[in-house]
Amino acid sequence: MKLHKIETGNLKLDGGAMFGVVPKVMWQKIYPADENNLCNWSMRCLLVETDDKKILIDTGIGTKQDEKFLKHYHLNGEDSLEKSLKNAGFSFNDITDVVLTHLHFDHAGGAVCKTPDGELKPTFPNAIYHISKAQWLWATHANRREKASFLTENIMPLHEHNVVHLIENEGELFPDFDLRIFNGHTDGQLIPIINFNGKKIAYMGDLLPSAAHIPMPFIMSYDTKPLVTLEDKERFFEEAIRENMILFFEHDVFNHCALLKKTEKGVMIKEVFDFDEINNKAK
Repeated sequence: MKLHKIETGNLKLDGGAMFGVVPKVMWQKIYPADENNLCNWSMRCLLVETDDKKILIDTGIGTKQDEKFLKHYHLNGEDSLEKSLKNAGFSFNDITDVVLTHLHFDHAGGAVCKTPDGELKPTFPNAIYHISKAQWLWATHANRREKASFLTENIMPLHEHNVVHLIENEGELFPDFDLRIFNGHTDGQLIPIINFNGKKIAYMGDLLPSAAHIPMPFIMSYDTKPLVTLEDKERFFEEAIRENMILFFEHDVFNHCALLKKTEKGVMIKEVFDFDEINNKAK
């Protein structure tokens, strides 16, 4: 098995929205905002390469949205999904499976592309798209609070091309590739856990967008059920510390990976490190 970090660019979101009820004087120290109170966030995907599969976890925001939509998110950085896959030695055609943690536009936007004649089709023509059934039902019957994050053009073309595999239960999807389900951020969020060289690596999605979100009260305002997020974090932390898991952050511009430790003051970061060190840590 090989792992490839796939950077797809960055976006900016309001710091208050990203840290919820936590005062700015606290979160600003560990995740700075600009003069407009915007924090910069990565859209970092992960490609899992096995002998017979190329499994991409999340897809970034994609390229099909118009300027009016994208201007709200101040996209920045030189990376893109296609460029990063090419740098890793792959094309869209090589991907056999796509696991979408959830269907918010910054995670699922790259799952569908627009052809020059305006047709919407799956970006990865040879891939099956794995999505939790709970998230699919939640997104296709979106509540008014979350509706703006679920774009029809990111979702329905997958159904129309018959490439969706709905996940109903936690467990093994592929050998050494498990899925957990968490419901605080949005119903049915999938968190992949990969057994890599005997070490478990968790792709954090929006369960923990960044290392700055590890303290229990640091919960996004975007989470639909913040009290459930507290339970989600506690459940995940127990397993992560017991298994000494490596956390792989999707949205943290500053930190790729981390290990956790339990202290008298709660769960804290034991160590942060770049993705390039992951092979040394997984031994």
